[in-house]
Amino acid sequence: MGKTKIGSMLAILLVPFMMLFAGMGTTASADDNSLQKIKDAGVLKVATSPDYPPFESEATIDGKTQDVGIDIDVAKEIAKDLGVKIKIMNMDFGSILAAVQTGKADIGIAAITATDERRKSVDFSDSYYMGGQTFLINKKDANKYKNANSLHGKKIGAQTGTIQDSLARKNYTDSKITNMDKSPDLVMALQSHKVDAVGIEQPVAEAFMAHNKNLKMIKANYPGNVDANGKAIAMAKGSDSLVAAVNKSVAKIKKHNLTEKYLKNASKYMDDTSVDTSMMKYWKYFYNGFLNTTLIAVVAVIFGILLGIMLVLMKMSAWKILSWPATAYIEIVRGTPMMVQVLLIYFGVGTIVNLPALLSGIIAVALNSAAYVAEIIRGGINSLDKGQTEAAQSIGLSKVDTMRFVVLPQAFKNIWPSLGNEFISVVKESSIVSIIGVSDLIYELNVVRADTYRAVAPIVVVMVIYFLMTFTLTRLLNHFERKMNHD
Repeated sequence: MGKTKIGSMLAILLVPFMMLFAGMGTTASADDNSLQKIKDAGVLKVATSPDYPPFESEATIDGKTQDVGIDIDVAKEIAKDLGVKIKIMNMDFGSILAAVQTGKADIGIAAITATDERRKSVDFSDSYYMGGQTFLINKKDANKYKNANSLHGKKIGAQTGTIQDSLARKNYTDSKITNMDKSPDLVMALQSHKVDAVGIEQPVAEAFMAHNKNLKMIKANYPGNVDANGKAIAMAKGSDSLVAAVNKSVAKIKKHNLTEKYLKNASKYMDDTSVDTSMMKYWKYFYNGFLNTTLIAVVAVIFGILLGIMLVLMKMSAWKILSWPATAYIEIVRGTPMMVQVLLIYFGVGTIVNLPALLSGIIAVALNSAAYVAEIIRGGINSLDKGQTEAAQSIGLSKVDTMRFVVLPQAFKNIWPSLGNEFISVVKESSIVSIIGVSDLIYELNVVRADTYRAVAPIVVVMVIYFLMTFTLTRLLNHFERKMNHD
């Protein structure tokens, strides 16, 4: 196939994606009904990232996992004032504003600083909390780093997409800035001397120090009033009625100084978790993560195989109207990261159909797996001797029956090891769905790390679980492979 034809084919297939992205940039209409929609639904959808205590984290209360923290209490107060129920949607910090922009969530609250850059994408409420910028350092480095000026030319860590990252890059141009998605990862990097300091919010720094006596905090002392905007709640552009209603709740919270009460509540949960941070206490977290990881992998592989068979039949078809789209689909999926595909399904398709995070994750992983399965099956079909097809046709079998009863059974026998490897890969690679808040093993890992302030132990537990899953699966697949070879 010529390069021109391939280029045209890819361009045609990309048109729907381009139209989808174009639609994502639209803002609310002039006829604002953002508040009324929430009241009609009776639910306030709140996007947050529960890995940033005391602002937001997860705790086990009466045997159930619940989100707790300053931000969660603020969101509950807003929902109460609106007269609606609250639905917490957990995801990575970097996905919160996208969730608000695309309508997946009504508000985003996660210790978000209302910067001018962010105001271009979303509307913000009045500030409900004034924090303060600090650096965490190792206590044994206290003599070396007596103040923030001592950090020039050093390695500084900051959470991806946060105000701490922006401030560090602006004020420490002679330093190497390292970004990570989770605060516990940054603290672990600090303790292992991958970075010399971590830029972090003062209440968060104090929480880490309370659970780790080897850490010390120093004031950032950035020039100007960098915290003038404080922490605010994000809403979609043009949500004037919702912003006004949220501001009423914020004014009440500030008038009665409720954030101090919320901070005490958060501290209580943090103290409770510090009493027992054994991994056995969090077995339900790991168990739920195991169940969701298994569900995603099994369903994704089943539908991936079915879709893969359809794609390979389309690709091998003599009709270009079938072969071109299949070829283009396979090339696009194999040529883009699964993370991008997960975000596209959840946020992109979410502008048209409001898919839950778990379903979006399953669809994305299944669509990704289908492209690889299609190529595996195609290789298996091409490996068969042409005499098999000719013999089947000579006894009167149609092309469909030949493919169904002769070609595919033999092809699957040949490609079984490759399909098994794909299944195992899906089990491990499905961890990427944690970025949209699917509570798989990786998501639960980060929750436990944020809750216990233990960096390594949860990683070891999840590593063992993944190994046991893949080891068991490998042995099971090998059993069926031997059985097929014997038959």
